[in-house]
Amino acid sequence: MKTIKKITCIGAGYVGGPTMSVIAQKNPDVQVTVVDLNQARIDAWNDSDLNNLPVYEPGLDAVIAEARGRNLFFSTDVERAIDEADMIFISVNTPTKTYGKGKGQAADLKFIELCARQIAAVAKDDKIVVEKSTLPVRTAEALKSILDNTGNGVNFHILSNPEFLAEGTAVTDLHNPDRVLIGGEDETAIEALVNIYAAWVPRERILTTNLWSSELSKLVANAFLAQRVSSINAISELCEMTGANVDEVARAIGQDSRIGPKFLKASVGFGGSCFQKDILNLVYIARSYNLTAVADYWEQVIILNDHQKTRFAEKIIQTMYNTVNGKHIAFLGWAFKKDTNDTRESAAIYVADHLLDEEANIVVYDPKVSAEQIYKDLDYLGTRTPEENRRLVKVVDNPYGALDGAHAAAVLTEWDEFKTYDWAKIKKGMKKPSFVFDGRKLLDRKELNRLGFAYYAIGE
Repeated sequence: MKTIKKITCIGAGYVGGPTMSVIAQKNPDVQVTVVDLNQARIDAWNDSDLNNLPVYEPGLDAVIAEARGRNLFFSTDVERAIDEADMIFISVNTPTKTYGKGKGQAADLKFIELCARQIAAVAKDDKIVVEKSTLPVRTAEALKSILDNTGNGVNFHILSNPEFLAEGTAVTDLHNPDRVLIGGEDETAIEALVNIYAAWVPRERILTTNLWSSELSKLVANAFLAQRVSSINAISELCEMTGANVDEVARAIGQDSRIGPKFLKASVGFGGSCFQKDILNLVYIARSYNLTAVADYWEQVIILNDHQKTRFAEKIIQTMYNTVNGKHIAFLGWAFKKDTNDTRESAAIYVADHLLDEEANIVVYDPKVSAEQIYKDLDYLGTRTPEENRRLVKVVDNPYGALDGAHAAAVLTEWDEFKTYDWAKIKKGMKKPSFVFDGRKLLDRKELNRLGFAYYAIGE
């Protein structure tokens, strides 16, 4: 059986950084090196001030403090790390294609291919190569082809080990996973990776499958979760029309053991780097096999999610007398969910974009997202010039500053701190009538109504 002494991970992002940190923490005898070409990112991972880590995750600072410098290292020397490793994780970005065939749906695999070519060029001895990025089914085949045909007679064993982390609870998810999934064809390679995880994960939670089942399971898991969110969001609109309360409906159906209560929280829509990307990928794969009905079914989950964001923005406009031109709207939250600084596909971006089309003045407060990131998100859409975005959107580091003089507050992220604010004080500083649009069903309706707010929540 192959004993793994050195692991390299290519990619120091949201997946690679935390995953490798926990693997290093739990396997003190294995040297783990995380490499990335982005010098600023590597510098941040090496920063002596643990508040400056590039990824914010509760508990991650303690893991890094324990392992970094002992057996966990962050470096830009990619070639050396590849050369020395017994096992190489590929954890680079696989964004949705913005060009060519499959534009807007297929995963862009150019970074994966560049990794494979670099591994093939550098490797002098046998390597186990582990797909950690979320990939379309049968990517392993392409990886193996590149490695085998451009290598130096070196044997490469490809494994699929998809991540199932939820941002905001990634460290907990890594320490106590529901399951670890490892797909592969070579028993020795599979066992080598099983042993790494078995340092802290019970064996019965480590599932081994063939490569294709493992790759597909990741996409399907996210598609099913996103489908539940879109399902309850579809019902939220019906509730608003009929006088039902979506929370009461969710509680009633969630008590059914066949359905369960998770992911039945109506909101302004799901975001994050995975759900939309993985469903689009699933849709693209289904279409490529001419499975039109399958593709249409999954695409509807995305359509409904987009509809929910648009509907929320339209609700704000309609309620505020059909115009938000020049009105000050305070956004509470910009991250796609609480306890993370990740803004990818955040509902806030699209709600803001819709309101900015109507020339609203938006003031944003988020406890973890920088002004630089917020402007970058808006500029990326290309709807307006960067100058227009900076004219219409202001970012502040104090929530009371964001709300002072506001016509309306819109809750876009479910940060716990929003519940603890002095809403009586906020009411005094806001324009009258004072509107609150709760896109996360976070605040206490009775309390806000008592204070005299005009309060609107999704699904009520």
